[in-house]
Amino acid sequence: MKRWTIARRNAQRQAGPRLNQWKGTRSSHVETQDRVVRRAQVVAKGRRLIRWSAIGVGVVLAGWALVVGIQRSGPWLQRLLEIKAVTVEGVHQIGKQELVDRLALKPGTPLHHILTTAMKERVESHPWVKEAVVTRVPLHELRISVVERKPAAIVHAGSENFLSDEEGHVLARLGQDDNAMFPMVTGLDSRDLLRGDADVRHAVKSGVELARLVGQSIDGRLQVNAANPANLVASVRGVQFQFGEDAVSDQWERFQRIKPSLKTVMFDGHGRGGNEIDLRYENRVIVRERG
Repeated sequence: MKRWTIARRNAQRQAGPRLNQWKGTRSSHVETQDRVVRRAQVVAKGRRLIRWSAIGVGVVLAGWALVVGIQRSGPWLQRLLEIKAVTVEGVHQIGKQELVDRLALKPGTPLHHILTTAMKERVESHPWVKEAVVTRVPLHELRISVVERKPAAIVHAGSENFLSDEEGHVLARLGQDDNAMFPMVTGLDSRDLLRGDADVRHAVKSGVELARLVGQSIDGRLQVNAANPANLVASVRGVQFQFGEDAVSDQWERFQRIKPSLKTVMFDGHGRGGNEIDLRYENRVIVRERG
């Protein structure tokens, strides 16, 4: 009985599955696949390195070729874009050649070498130029468009007369010459005027504004003494006006409202009757007779 049981157990053990029978074969297969994968990764990295190296070399060669090409084509490009014409637009008082000379262009200067901002500053340094636009027009033209300042007043400062625009910018020194077409502003310092002092420019601007207002209803040349900006004194056709610190337009409008009732103000050029009108006080118009 025991023998049969032992034999049976042995038979069962022999008939069972043989554990780990193919373990060695499978392990070697996995190792082979790992080696293949690693080899493929190494090959892929090598290819990427070669590809990027080729791109880098290509970029360097292209840059070198570009530099060499520019160096060799420089004279040809300069001749191709050489400035051959300078066009000036918008001038009436200024000679075109005056503005061209201020550009200080050298012969053979190519168009692409021009800095328009620098050229603009040179053109606007002319006293008659209020604003300028400098444009490069392919292939050979440089175009200058300007807005001129307009003469608006004669400023008598020191012992000289100066031509000024409506903003108090000096356009020209006239010496002893005069132009009765424009109002005259006096009482200013010539050095402050030439320096562009803000108060002096404001005084000239006020004189021009007064001339425009007065000229709408009274003929004749207006003269404005601006020695005291807070008390402008204007004279026209024998009548003198005194203005205060308020806006001159408001003060002149106040005078215009009562002008029809001022029978003694003649504006005959001889100063007869009421020949001094004081507008410095709010809501008042004072008429005096000067001896």
